[in-house]
Amino acid sequence: MQEIKCPKCGEVFQVDESGYAAILKQVRDSEFTKEIQSRETQFEAEKENAVLLSKLEAEKNYTDILNKKDSEIAELKNKLSSFEKDKKLELSELETAMNSKLAEKENNILQLKNEKILTEKECQLHEQTIKDKYEAQLRYKDEEIERYKDFKAKLSTKMVGESLEQHCEIEFNKLRATAFQNAYFEKDNDAKTGSKGDYIFKDYDSENNEFISIMFEMKNESDTTSTKKKNEDFFKELDKDRKEKNCEYAVLVTLLEPENELYNTGIVDVSHRYEKMYVIRPQFFIPMITLLRNAALNSIEYKQELALIKAQNIDVSNFEAEMNDFKEKFSRNFELASKKFKTAIEEIDKTIDHLQKTKEALLSSENNLRLANNKAEDLSIKRLVKNNPTMQAKFEELKK
Repeated sequence: MQEIKCPKCGEVFQVDESGYAAILKQVRDSEFTKEIQSRETQFEAEKENAVLLSKLEAEKNYTDILNKKDSEIAELKNKLSSFEKDKKLELSELETAMNSKLAEKENNILQLKNEKILTEKECQLHEQTIKDKYEAQLRYKDEEIERYKDFKAKLSTKMVGESLEQHCEIEFNKLRATAFQNAYFEKDNDAKTGSKGDYIFKDYDSENNEFISIMFEMKNESDTTSTKKKNEDFFKELDKDRKEKNCEYAVLVTLLEPENELYNTGIVDVSHRYEKMYVIRPQFFIPMITLLRNAALNSIEYKQELALIKAQNIDVSNFEAEMNDFKEKFSRNFELASKKFKTAIEEIDKTIDHLQKTKEALLSSENNLRLANNKAEDLSIKRLVKNNPTMQAKFEELKK
């Protein structure tokens, strides 16, 4: 191996014998040296030309880019100027719209404030009205409680019953002139058979033919009565009175068993035990008469035909056939009347359901009355006269 040192960089490198011989040959050859010099010169010239050409091309490209950028900048400036004008216009319009909305909003706020003031005044007025009404109701309830206390203190067993009779009679007389012009409604004073009901109701058609009759019995009981009776205790006697006085229906108007839901729900039909007998609370007194009367009116035409047939001198052979035909028609009409009566009863039940809801709404007042009643019960006659010999003697005289 031979070492060769580069004359320019001074690097030493090794070559083999053949390579060394070739280099040595080239070194010896002068033409080789000239060629190298020539190529070096040519290379330098090409290099300078390439650098110059690249520089000129770069300058040209740079100029083109600058011109393009200037054009784009000018275009952007124009767009920016136009955009600023548009934005100013939009801002102006927006400001105008906002001012308008603010003015509208202020008007709405002012209006709402006025409405609020008006609403508050209305609420205050309504609240005062309700308060006055409630206070009036409380005063009325207090007065009613006082009246009830006074009334209860004065009641005897006979007076309790008579108060319910008086209530029913007053309710009937309110409608006598308009709804019951031909009706009879009086106390049953006939005791020839040994007993009598309280009231008898009868109604007549334009020909003075009776088409309905009802025997009424009114039963009430003082809250302080020691022996409490039931409604069914009076069914048998009422049925007996109805039959003896030839009445078609029997109705027990009762305040007994106030906690019994059967009698509190409406009209109670007890005809499964006693024929054509009903039990009602006082509030159904007039509706009960109206229902039975309207049902009877549906069959009055056939009753009139029957009265006419009885008044005429008809052939006995034809009487039975006509009578059977009449019975068939009467039965059919009675069935229709019964269906209508049932429909009317269903309507009454709906009304009762509504009244029941009203009753539930008044339970709070009823509870207050019950508390007042309990306090009133504590003021019994026995307590009042317990330590008063004079009053005890007076009540003993009254009992005798």
